[in-house]
Amino acid sequence: MKLADILVKPIISEKSNRLSEKRNTYAFRVGRKANKLEIKKAVEEFYGVSVVDVNTVVVPGKSKSRFTKAGVISGRKPAYKKAYVTVAEGENIDLYGSL
Repeated sequence: MKLADILVKPIISEKSNRLSEKRNTYAFRVGRKANKLEIKKAVEEFYGVSVVDVNTVVVPGKSKSRFTKAGVISGRKPAYKKAYVTVAEGENIDLYGSL
């Protein structure tokens, strides 16, 4: 898999900011077929840090509906995979530098 297929984007939320400050853990949205070893290698190559631990979770898809002039439109959001990456003590990832 290519690096772009493994790391889709970083997740920036209140929970991920709190984890990065307290535990040195960062959240990423990753490809569904990526495994922990590929994620670890991709983060180390892309950000230049040493990864201690990788935890993954598959977030299930959710049903969504909205009201329009034509009536109720219902659909489904796709499922995706999240990875929580813990980097070594004293190292950090600058997620806001590219914004």
